[in-house]
Amino acid sequence: MHHQALSPLEQGARNLLLNCANCQPGQTVLFVHETENDGYYDPELLNVLREAAVKLGLVTHQHAVPIARDVSDPDAVLSAKMHASDCTVFLARLGDQIRFRTKDAALNQIISYALDRDMLASPFGTLDYAAFDDLKHLINDAFAGAEDIHVTCPAGTDFRGGKVYFQSHGADVTRKRFPVSVFTPVPANRFSGRVAQRGFLTGTGSNYYSPWSCGLSDTLFVNFDGTHITRFDGNADDIAAATAHYESVAARYGLDPYFVHSWHAGIHPGCAFKGFAGNHMERWSGSAFGNPRLLHFHTCGDYPPGEISLNVLDPTVRLDGVAVWENGILHPDRIADGAALLSAHPEMAAAFRNPATEVGQAPGGELRLYA
Repeated sequence: MHHQALSPLEQGARNLLLNCANCQPGQTVLFVHETENDGYYDPELLNVLREAAVKLGLVTHQHAVPIARDVSDPDAVLSAKMHASDCTVFLARLGDQIRFRTKDAALNQIISYALDRDMLASPFGTLDYAAFDDLKHLINDAFAGAEDIHVTCPAGTDFRGGKVYFQSHGADVTRKRFPVSVFTPVPANRFSGRVAQRGFLTGTGSNYYSPWSCGLSDTLFVNFDGTHITRFDGNADDIAAATAHYESVAARYGLDPYFVHSWHAGIHPGCAFKGFAGNHMERWSGSAFGNPRLLHFHTCGDYPPGEISLNVLDPTVRLDGVAVWENGILHPDRIADGAALLSAHPEMAAAFRNPATEVGQAPGGELRLYA
């Protein structure tokens, strides 16, 4: 029997529902979506996934949620619906907000970081979920086995450490990300140096406060030693703005403003953010980080992901002298078993040879809050 070839959009939907969620015919899928249409999630994404689910023999339900400015667990009504479903797919910021929380974590839950149809139909959405899950674990092992980890970037980032110990609890998200776009956060406690911050400070997607971002006019050097920022270096206006922003956000939530929790970088060469980050900083912060051109820190709060993200463009990450990331390009073949993984997944290997380069830059190629 002749089967019509699947469109890229259908491939992406099946990758989420089958390869990530492991759905089986007859099971129920609950799609949680937002009531507001503010440009974060493509409202048609829900219909695309529901249609694909029905074709796969799944029973679908949907539940609308408002945008929650302050993070909290799902309410009793939604929690009951999640417990009554075989799988919950979040097309809402709520999923990202609870990604490190433990309540209901045993349920099969997927957070879609493919925010629109273009992302779902791109290599970001269509490349085999399991291959990138395998890559994540290989990278985790590479970090855990490295004696010396050294991170730099063209703007002047320079920090170093080693002997990474991932916590058994609370070290990583408690829901599945789709696609897999970062490795497990590296605890900051064994690292020190400076992060060159250009363009802005911005939120992590935990709480949505105002102002959520703080513009910078020049390079701000954020010096840290272990889990604490020790000082800011740069021009006086940027130092004053950063200090005020950190202390204001911390005061709102009762946090240690200068706590540095952890950091990690993007691992998915298909992840792209098209357009200018400053047009929708919440959307940029919630999706662009999966590109290997970006490395980010979780700061302002002694929990992941903290409340303020530091973002490094085009990092070089050396593990025992080997540049696994080199100027924003990830080379999986430079870690143990990485070459074999690429060989087993030719489409994945092709994506690494021709990675997406759009990560929300302004016309001059820099990350900025204002064009």
